[in-house]
Amino acid sequence: MQPFKRYEQFPHTADIGVRVFGRTLNELFENAAFAMFDVLADLEGLKGPIVKDIEITAPNKEELLIAWLDELLYYFYTKSIVFYEFKIDQLTDDMVKAKAFGRDAAENKNRLKTEIKGATYYNLKIRKTDDYYKVDIVFDV
Repeated sequence: MQPFKRYEQFPHTADIGVRVFGRTLNELFENAAFAMFDVLADLEGLKGPIVKDIEITAPNKEELLIAWLDELLYYFYTKSIVFYEFKIDQLTDDMVKAKAFGRDAAENKNRLKTEIKGATYYNLKIRKTDDYYKVDIVFDV
């Protein structure tokens, strides 16, 4: 395998697709959140004082992933927080506990890039290979 990367974009009609990688499921969830915010804003060198504790439940891993991303988007749109780092503290098939680190989006309006309305279930399937996990996520823009 090549040097490990967090994600890559792939073409998708009218939306944005990302293929996310993680050596563990925790890392996959962290990298999915990073990919979403990296599409939303320029995260290069971003630091900030905000730490949000997030706990989400859902019936399975795929729905949990979407619920996790949607919860982070909720904070972006309602509290104007741009997150740049994610730490999964606990992850099961139906629950995630995590910390998201960010800063006020108002301080970084010039960093905002692409509006994302939400993560979709389009072809959503978490896959395990010998070395890593991967998932394709399509964002409604």
